[in-house]
Amino acid sequence: MLRSTMAALALVVAAGTVPLVTPAPARAADTVRGLQWYLDELKIPQAHKITKGRGVVVAVLDTGVEPDVPDLRGQVLPGYGTGTDASAKGWGTDDKIAHGTAMAGVIAGRGGGAMRQLGIAPEAKILPVSIGGTLEAGELAEGIRWAVDHGADVVNMSLGAKRAATPEEVAAVRYALDKGVVLVAGAGNTKQGYVDVATPADIPGVIAVTGVAKDGSFFGGSVRGPEAVLAAPMEEIITPLPTSVSDNGYGVSSGTSESAAIVSGVAALVRAKYPNLDAANVVNRLIRTAQDRGPAGRDDAYGFGAVDPVAALTRSVPNVSSNPLLAGAPAGGDAENGSQPLPERSKDDGPLVSFGVTNGTGALIQGALCLLVPIAVAILVIVLVRRSRRRAAPPAGPGFPPPSGFPGPSGYAGPSGYAVPPATVPGARGPYPPAVPAPYGAPGAVPPQAPGAYGPPGAAPQGAPWPQPGATPPPAAPPGPGGHHQ
Repeated sequence: MLRSTMAALALVVAAGTVPLVTPAPARAADTVRGLQWYLDELKIPQAHKITKGRGVVVAVLDTGVEPDVPDLRGQVLPGYGTGTDASAKGWGTDDKIAHGTAMAGVIAGRGGGAMRQLGIAPEAKILPVSIGGTLEAGELAEGIRWAVDHGADVVNMSLGAKRAATPEEVAAVRYALDKGVVLVAGAGNTKQGYVDVATPADIPGVIAVTGVAKDGSFFGGSVRGPEAVLAAPMEEIITPLPTSVSDNGYGVSSGTSESAAIVSGVAALVRAKYPNLDAANVVNRLIRTAQDRGPAGRDDAYGFGAVDPVAALTRSVPNVSSNPLLAGAPAGGDAENGSQPLPERSKDDGPLVSFGVTNGTGALIQGALCLLVPIAVAILVIVLVRRSRRRAAPPAGPGFPPPSGFPGPSGYAGPSGYAVPPATVPGARGPYPPAVPAPYGAPGAVPPQAPGAYGPPGAAPQGAPWPQPGATPPPAAPPGPGGHHQ
């Protein structure tokens, strides 16, 4: 959800923020944990077995964060205020809905029981940067640069403006990316009259987050557009609030502010699990492991897909040398680092397709190619070896059999159809070792059935017998129909 004001440079207000009425204690679903449906949808308990975000700092550029809220006690660092109406150190609230406090709770709520908010990265720290109730020229750029220079690993911007980004804001985003900081922003809400993706979500390099409903479909209240990068839950998200805003300390709202905060929390988990990754590779990991919820390929509603925390923490993802969201980044991956082309999205939690194919037909084609290519190579090798042997075979020559005592492996195959008899044959000019029967069809070929038997060229088994031991074979005749065997 985004904050809005009357001014052209205003922020987008929290859409539909509704303080909770006193929960009915008899219903478990009325507990804070029971209302955090998105934790189970994203498998956050499973992700927390891997990391909870320790050591990561998430800057929250918003209306300030109240550090004394029980769910955030001990989580909020001293921050900064950029505008004349901003709170000192980023503490406290600059609006009537405590929007910054709510976003900080989604990201890093401490948890601890059914009635406490559990954040996506509960061991991360919040660096609040208050930019007041209106987004004056230069305040956003100043806030980004201050956060980067004071230790932020991730910058969450659950805010936006209905205008083009200024050169100062674009430069500030690039400054953050060059310093290895990941930037996340909400795409905007249709309820506030937004049609296009808001600034700063539309600045290249920023992860623009759209919204997902409880059933996993695209949430109709979310803005969509070609700048969309990821989608995350936005429907009825519970958040912690100061008691000055909500008597029971919580509120429920629906907006891309919440979906952006969720993605910022996931980015914090990735940074904690992979502390050596730069911003480009954190972004790459998030978009490569996103789940497909729409048409194949990046689309205006889901971007690269719905964020998948467990996959982002566990799946093998090749490195890139430049941010895949920036113009000029190599669309086919980085050959020097051995990375593969960036796939549009994965359909499920299975392995990614390295050729960028994401639909079922493409996957089948790729699987068939993976099987056929090595088979074709093996066949080619066999053919070449056989041709080589054929060229090396001895030339054909008349007569039968070869000189006395000629050795050969398991017998001797004579040139061009001659073969050694299967045993010592009367009349042979020397003893021969038993041989494997040779094929028929060349002049003088001896059938294996009967020692001393001799038939016409190409004769089948059981040819005409020799008249007596030691007889000379008949003269060579033209080759028969069989040919020689290689």
